[in-house]
Amino acid sequence: MALALEDLNPPQRQAVTTLEGPLLVLAGAGSGKTRVITYRVAYLLAHGVAPEGILAVSFTNKAAEEMRERVEKLVGAKAAARLTLSTFHALGLQILKAEKAALGFHSGFTVYDAADQLGCVRECLRHVKLDDRRFDAKAILFRISRAKNAFVSPEEFAATQQEGSARRRAADDNDEYDVITAAVYPRYQEALRGFHALDFDDLIVETVRLLERDPRVREKWGHRFRYVMVDEYQDTNKSQLMLVRHLVAEHGNLCVVGDDDQSIYGWRGAEAGNILDFEEHFPGARRITLDQNYRSTPTILAAANAVIRNNGRRHDKTLKAERPDLGLIQMVVVDEPDDEAKFVAEEIEVLAAQKGYALGDCAVLYRSNMQARNFEEVLRTQRIDFKMIGGQAFFERKEVKDVIAYLRAAIAPRDEIALRRVVNYPARGVGEATLERCAAYAASHKIPLGEALRAADSIEGVPGRGREALRGFLALLDGVRPALERGVDLAGAARALVEQSGIKDDLVSAGPTMMAAQRRLDNVEGFLRSLHNWEQRVRQAGGATGGNPLAEYLHRLTLSSNDDDEEEDEDRGKVTLVTLHGAKGLEFKVVFLVGLEEELLPHRRTINPTATDVVDRDGLKEGGGDGELAEERRLLYVGITRARERLYLSRCRTRGMRGEGRGTFGKPRAPSRFLAEIPESLLEVRDVRQSAGTAEEKQAVVDDCRAQLKALMGSWGEPEPGRKR
Repeated sequence: MALALEDLNPPQRQAVTTLEGPLLVLAGAGSGKTRVITYRVAYLLAHGVAPEGILAVSFTNKAAEEMRERVEKLVGAKAAARLTLSTFHALGLQILKAEKAALGFHSGFTVYDAADQLGCVRECLRHVKLDDRRFDAKAILFRISRAKNAFVSPEEFAATQQEGSARRRAADDNDEYDVITAAVYPRYQEALRGFHALDFDDLIVETVRLLERDPRVREKWGHRFRYVMVDEYQDTNKSQLMLVRHLVAEHGNLCVVGDDDQSIYGWRGAEAGNILDFEEHFPGARRITLDQNYRSTPTILAAANAVIRNNGRRHDKTLKAERPDLGLIQMVVVDEPDDEAKFVAEEIEVLAAQKGYALGDCAVLYRSNMQARNFEEVLRTQRIDFKMIGGQAFFERKEVKDVIAYLRAAIAPRDEIALRRVVNYPARGVGEATLERCAAYAASHKIPLGEALRAADSIEGVPGRGREALRGFLALLDGVRPALERGVDLAGAARALVEQSGIKDDLVSAGPTMMAAQRRLDNVEGFLRSLHNWEQRVRQAGGATGGNPLAEYLHRLTLSSNDDDEEEDEDRGKVTLVTLHGAKGLEFKVVFLVGLEEELLPHRRTINPTATDVVDRDGLKEGGGDGELAEERRLLYVGITRARERLYLSRCRTRGMRGEGRGTFGKPRAPSRFLAEIPESLLEVRDVRQSAGTAEEKQAVVDDCRAQLKALMGSWGEPEPGRKR
């Protein structure tokens, strides 16, 4: 197989052809990192490496699928099918399924997604009380997840919490969430074990533990994958780093590709230090920098370079443009958020009418989800088609989750979370009291809840109606189980379960309108179609990979539910609304980067840190500091480098934040400090309020804007050591 290496620039070619030992490829935004990985895979195959010995890992199913498609074009579908191109979690699942006996799960296991994990935490909370307070299950689950990925056991977490309690009391800062987490964490782990379940974190953490304690398993998988590549390495956390180190310990053939300047997921455990300290973690490593940008114009890249160089600890690199320039960056100043949204809508119409841009070429990027409402309202009023990335995923919709829970309850009787979800849905007469008596019986007899439900006739206090309802429920599951376990016509068996359970009738009667009911029915039908399509693909590929076919499908769904939203073909002709976090990996001809104000970007929690440490829905831990301020700057850098041809930066003079009202009732907002880091020569300032004024009035607005930025910059004092201004 001959590769056209002349299609690569010199640094790319060097990265592709450097095969032995550890290699760090610093790939700036738009520099062709995916091409490097795929060509490297093809180059390995061309030099006699067996496909089974190559592993390439990314973070999302979408990225892994794109990688596979590109590799197929280079080497053909037959060779590509023998490669392992997957996400970290899919890799962990692959290893754990193969080694399930070593985990103590001889009959297999269920993988819990985020909703299942929250259900498990809530169930544990029912048995733990702390001053009769109500606690946010998400905040507790965040602490458990963070502890797991740091390899802190429930016992170690409780000990650390006790050691720190006196110190927190002295500071009048006793975090009750640490106290409740210390009580819930061991119950949560016991529950997972009892349910024969693993959560999303376990797919990595338990794999690492298995490799550490079992030399046979470690040698087996280290020998299997002789060449390992990791995409988006800046997004790895501690457990993922440890997994990689175990896999390459024998041969050291590791190539990682990433960009520390795009490390924006610290709030979910990613450690920028993994890429910054790569040469320390893997001695003798080589470093190659890809700084030729094929995406953006020189002006856009100059702004991005100017911003990011103000971060202190980073690998020094400056992106170089390949494309011609198309004008200055538009710095737009408006009075309030409604004006900001109106400007964006009107400008999109102008770009479409006068510059030939399609709606799908345009995107609105914002720091916080709360900013989206204004744009939704105005775009809808202006009849401009749009889509939002980051909404509720298809497989997370209630009606779909209900069907999935029925299927899990049928093939995994120990799955208590699934059983509890559907045992009385649709309502069949299994009241809360009946369920609790069965749960108490299960606990006292040390048996799973499913077995207790079958013994309901002999449990004192369970009424006759409840016993009859449970018999019907269990008969329903028993009736469909053989078909589901055979793995033949899974979609047909699932459809029968939907109809016999009463789900279909319940969705029709639930209302509130026939249109709403039809949407829910369509979602169920979409799920059944997805199951059918997967079954067809498995059959065409020669059968499932082993074990129960339905369990395999449900495992894949769990991995997908924690992935980025898939872009639907019919949505490509619409304006995109997306957070800066959600925009990573995307690119658009025209980008409107809105809300560039202090307390939005950078976020107020990085400027005014609090004592608590909880992740909010915008992906930010409370309790900020210089590290998080640097991450906010990286977030802006990511936003700027999404733009290919035209970039708009906008800010409001006043904005109502949460609890402060909105519109004219908002408070005055200072321009983002990051704006002062962009050279004035790159910006054209536009004041919407003054659009009809004289040239002198317009210039006065521009001068005032610049004066505000300079004054704001001066008020922060000297930059921190090692950081340029």
